[in-house]
Amino acid sequence: MGSPSVDEFYAWVTSQERKYELVDGEPVMMAGASRRHDRIVVNALGELGNQLRGKPCQPFTSRTFVRIPTGNARLPDLGVDCGPVDDEALEASDPKLVIEILSPTARDFDRSEKLEEYKTVESLEYILLVDPDIPQVRLHWRQPNRHWTSERTAGMEAAVQMPLLGLELRLGDLYEALTGPGIPHGSSGT
Repeated sequence: MGSPSVDEFYAWVTSQERKYELVDGEPVMMAGASRRHDRIVVNALGELGNQLRGKPCQPFTSRTFVRIPTGNARLPDLGVDCGPVDDEALEASDPKLVIEILSPTARDFDRSEKLEEYKTVESLEYILLVDPDIPQVRLHWRQPNRHWTSERTAGMEAAVQMPLLGLELRLGDLYEALTGPGIPHGSSGT
Protein backbone atom coordinates (compact mmCIF):
# COMPACT_ATOMS: atom_id res chain seq x y z
CA MET A 1 0.00 0.00 0.00
CA GLY A 2 2.97 2.38 0.40
CA SER A 3 3.02 5.13 3.01
CA PRO A 4 -0.52 6.47 3.05
CA SER A 5 -1.83 9.50 4.86
CA VAL A 6 -4.29 8.78 7.66
CA ASP A 7 -7.19 9.70 5.36
CA GLU A 8 -5.88 7.41 2.57
CA PHE A 9 -5.48 4.66 5.15
CA TYR A 10 -9.09 5.14 6.30
CA ALA A 11 -10.31 4.86 2.70
CA TRP A 12 -8.33 1.62 2.28
CA VAL A 13 -9.11 0.03 5.64
CA THR A 14 -12.89 0.18 5.12
CA SER A 15 -12.53 -2.49 2.41
CA GLN A 16 -10.56 -4.87 4.65
CA GLU A 17 -12.07 -7.72 6.64
CA ARG A 18 -9.35 -7.73 9.28
CA LYS A 19 -8.45 -4.90 11.68
CA TYR A 20 -5.40 -2.75 10.94
CA GLU A 21 -3.68 0.20 12.60
CA LEU A 22 -1.58 2.76 10.75
CA VAL A 23 1.90 2.70 12.31
CA ASP A 24 4.79 4.78 10.99
CA GLY A 25 3.12 5.05 7.58
CA GLU A 26 2.39 1.32 7.22
CA PRO A 27 -0.81 -0.68 7.78
CA VAL A 28 -0.23 -3.24 10.56
CA MET A 29 -2.71 -6.09 11.05
CA MET A 30 -4.01 -6.47 14.60
CA ALA A 31 -3.84 -9.82 16.36
CA GLY A 32 -6.99 -11.54 17.54
CA ALA A 33 -7.98 -11.38 21.20
CA SER A 34 -8.58 -14.15 23.73
CA ARG A 35 -12.01 -14.78 25.19
CA ARG A 36 -10.70 -13.45 28.52
CA HIS A 37 -9.65 -10.20 26.85
CA ASP A 38 -13.02 -9.98 25.12
CA ARG A 39 -14.90 -10.58 28.40
CA ILE A 40 -13.13 -7.62 30.02
CA VAL A 41 -13.95 -5.45 26.99
CA VAL A 42 -17.62 -6.46 27.15
CA ASN A 43 -17.76 -5.81 30.90
CA ALA A 44 -16.08 -2.41 30.56
CA LEU A 45 -18.28 -1.41 27.62
CA GLY A 46 -21.42 -2.27 29.60
CA GLU A 47 -20.26 -0.19 32.57
CA LEU A 48 -19.26 2.77 30.38
CA GLY A 49 -22.53 2.63 28.45
CA ASN A 50 -24.61 2.55 31.63
CA GLN A 51 -22.73 5.39 33.30
CA LEU A 52 -22.68 7.62 30.19
CA ARG A 53 -26.34 7.12 29.24
CA GLY A 54 -27.97 10.52 28.81
CA LYS A 55 -24.62 12.36 28.91
CA PRO A 56 -22.86 14.05 25.99
CA CYS A 57 -20.03 11.48 25.84
CA GLN A 58 -20.34 7.96 24.46
CA PRO A 59 -18.22 4.81 24.57
CA PHE A 60 -16.57 3.38 21.48
CA THR A 61 -15.04 0.00 20.65
CA SER A 62 -11.91 -1.21 18.88
CA ARG A 63 -13.47 -0.38 15.51
CA THR A 64 -12.93 3.35 16.18
CA PHE A 65 -9.52 4.88 15.58
CA VAL A 66 -7.71 7.45 17.69
CA ARG A 67 -5.51 9.69 15.54
CA ILE A 68 -2.02 10.22 16.95
CA PRO A 69 -0.38 13.59 16.12
CA THR A 70 2.61 11.80 14.52
CA GLY A 71 0.29 10.35 11.86
CA ASN A 72 -0.40 6.95 13.40
CA ALA A 73 -3.98 5.71 13.77
CA ARG A 74 -4.52 3.43 16.78
CA LEU A 75 -7.40 1.15 17.72
CA PRO A 76 -7.70 1.07 21.51
CA ASP A 77 -9.77 -1.76 22.93
CA LEU A 78 -12.38 0.82 23.88
CA GLY A 79 -12.73 4.41 24.91
CA VAL A 80 -14.95 7.42 25.41
CA ASP A 81 -15.53 10.13 22.79
CA CYS A 82 -17.03 13.48 23.82
CA GLY A 83 -17.10 15.08 20.38
CA PRO A 84 -19.84 15.49 17.79
CA VAL A 85 -21.37 12.21 16.66
CA ASP A 86 -20.79 11.30 13.02
CA ASP A 87 -22.04 7.78 12.40
CA GLU A 88 -19.89 7.48 9.24
CA ALA A 89 -16.62 8.58 10.89
CA LEU A 90 -13.86 6.04 11.50
CA GLU A 91 -12.15 7.97 14.29
CA ALA A 92 -13.15 9.47 17.60
CA SER A 93 -13.54 13.23 17.20
CA ASP A 94 -12.75 14.17 20.82
CA PRO A 95 -11.45 11.10 22.69
CA LYS A 96 -11.20 11.62 26.44
CA LEU A 97 -10.46 8.04 27.58
CA VAL A 98 -8.77 5.05 25.97
CA ILE A 99 -8.62 1.61 27.53
CA GLU A 100 -6.13 -1.08 26.58
CA ILE A 101 -6.43 -4.62 27.90
CA LEU A 102 -2.83 -5.83 28.00
CA SER A 103 -2.04 -8.98 26.01
CA PRO A 104 0.94 -11.33 26.34
CA THR A 105 2.26 -10.35 22.90
CA ALA A 106 1.81 -6.57 23.18
CA ARG A 107 1.99 -5.94 26.94
CA ASP A 108 5.39 -4.23 26.95
CA PHE A 109 4.61 -2.21 23.82
CA ASP A 110 1.23 -1.04 25.19
CA ARG A 111 2.85 0.05 28.49
CA SER A 112 5.63 1.98 26.78
CA GLU A 113 5.48 3.13 23.15
CA LYS A 114 1.71 3.03 22.68
CA LEU A 115 1.15 4.72 26.04
CA GLU A 116 3.53 7.52 25.04
CA GLU A 117 1.69 7.93 21.73
CA TYR A 118 -1.64 8.27 23.51
CA LYS A 119 -0.17 10.89 25.83
CA THR A 120 0.43 13.13 22.79
CA VAL A 121 -3.31 13.23 21.95
CA GLU A 122 -4.26 16.63 23.36
CA SER A 123 -7.91 15.74 24.06
CA LEU A 124 -7.13 12.59 26.09
CA GLU A 125 -7.60 12.97 29.84
CA TYR A 126 -7.38 9.30 30.86
CA ILE A 127 -5.54 6.17 29.69
CA LEU A 128 -6.46 2.94 31.47
CA LEU A 129 -4.25 -0.15 31.14
CA VAL A 130 -5.96 -3.32 32.35
CA ASP A 131 -4.12 -6.49 33.35
CA PRO A 132 -6.22 -9.39 32.02
CA ASP A 133 -4.82 -11.97 34.42
CA ILE A 134 -5.28 -10.38 37.85
CA PRO A 135 -7.60 -7.60 39.10
CA GLN A 136 -5.15 -4.78 38.57
CA VAL A 137 -5.20 -1.63 36.44
CA ARG A 138 -3.01 1.43 35.97
CA LEU A 139 -4.81 4.72 35.34
CA HIS A 140 -2.85 7.55 33.73
CA TRP A 141 -4.49 10.98 33.89
CA ARG A 142 -3.70 14.58 33.14
CA GLN A 143 -3.30 16.91 36.04
CA PRO A 144 -4.58 20.52 35.76
CA ASN A 145 -1.07 21.57 34.60
CA ARG A 146 -1.47 19.03 31.71
CA HIS A 147 1.32 16.77 33.02
CA TRP A 148 0.57 13.08 33.25
CA THR A 149 0.55 11.05 36.44
CA SER A 150 -0.53 7.48 37.15
CA GLU A 151 -1.70 5.17 39.89
CA ARG A 152 -2.00 1.41 40.17
CA THR A 153 -5.29 0.07 41.55
CA ALA A 154 -5.73 -3.57 42.52
CA GLY A 155 -8.31 -5.86 44.11
CA MET A 156 -11.88 -6.80 43.31
CA GLU A 157 -13.30 -4.20 45.72
CA ALA A 158 -11.19 -1.34 44.34
CA ALA A 159 -12.49 1.27 41.90
CA VAL A 160 -10.95 3.72 39.45
CA GLN A 161 -12.32 7.27 39.49
CA MET A 162 -12.44 9.47 36.38
CA PRO A 163 -14.18 12.59 37.69
CA LEU A 164 -13.93 14.68 34.51
CA LEU A 165 -16.15 12.09 32.82
CA GLY A 166 -18.23 11.26 35.89
CA LEU A 167 -17.05 7.64 35.71
CA GLU A 168 -16.19 5.06 38.33
CA LEU A 169 -15.09 1.60 37.18
CA ARG A 170 -15.09 -1.07 39.88
CA LEU A 171 -12.56 -3.80 39.24
CA GLY A 172 -15.12 -6.37 40.38
CA ASP A 173 -17.29 -5.27 37.45
CA LEU A 174 -14.39 -5.34 34.94
CA TYR A 175 -13.42 -8.90 35.95
CA GLU A 176 -16.96 -10.24 36.37
CA ALA A 177 -17.39 -13.89 35.27
CA LEU A 178 -13.62 -14.49 35.15
CA THR A 179 -11.47 -16.75 37.29
CA GLY A 180 -7.84 -16.48 38.31
CA PRO A 181 -5.50 -15.20 41.04
CA GLY A 182 -7.20 -12.58 43.18
CA ILE A 183 -10.60 -13.23 41.60
CA PRO A 184 -13.00 -15.11 43.86
CA HIS A 185 -14.41 -18.24 42.22
CA GLY A 186 -17.76 -17.47 40.64
CA SER A 187 -17.27 -13.73 41.04
CA SER A 188 -20.37 -11.76 40.16
CA GLY A 189 -18.72 -8.34 40.38
CA THR A 190 -21.12 -7.16 43.05
